[in-house]
Amino acid sequence: MSGVMSLRSIFVVDDEANIRSLISQYLRQEGFSVETFESVEEMAERLNSGFPDMFILDIMLPGKDGLDFCQDLRRRSGVPVIFISARGEEMDRVLGLELGGDDYLSKPFSPRELVARVRSVFRRGSGPQQSGDVLEAGNLKVFPADHRVLIDGQTVMLTPKEYELLLMMVQHPHRTFNRQELLDRVWGYDYVGDFRAVDELVKRLRKKLREKGAVKNIGTVWGYGYRLEE
Repeated sequence: MSGVMSLRSIFVVDDEANIRSLISQYLRQEGFSVETFESVEEMAERLNSGFPDMFILDIMLPGKDGLDFCQDLRRRSGVPVIFISARGEEMDRVLGLELGGDDYLSKPFSPRELVARVRSVFRRGSGPQQSGDVLEAGNLKVFPADHRVLIDGQTVMLTPKEYELLLMMVQHPHRTFNRQELLDRVWGYDYVGDFRAVDELVKRLRKKLREKGAVKNIGTVWGYGYRLEE
């Protein structure tokens, strides 16, 4: 167990007390700081004091559901989100990821698998620590060592998947990535879904880069995929 991991804070939102208890027990045993809530509304006041390092959200919640919360969150923050739901339909999984979720688990799930997914998402968000190089594309700078992106000195707030996609593009500025390759490399080879998740991710990333005034953005190669604009 690393010292870095022991400082990670996670908010768990689920209307089932036994699920909240099980998740918090396993995560605390692994060194995470955990707070649990029955609903988004119950958590709202706590968020006034700051965001955690990750949210674990049930999709079906009393009041505001997990999907709505994630959609609102993505307008303000890139904090990772893992969805959990008793509804295992593929549409729920795809919609959750399209709205900015970083992973999805269907109930019932293994608590150890959830812990593994949490660690995996945190690893994706931390960037390759061995590299101190600064990557540049126009007025955009990517700092892989500390997972930072700046445009004209302004910080660009990205989710782990948005950052991973941008990093791939900046590392290979002359390469076109097809959508299947992006799906495999950003979501993982075991991801079950379609290309809408890739298209939605690119759309969100483009919007953030455009709003900050990026000289270069993600271009479309029609009928094939995406690449960094010339």
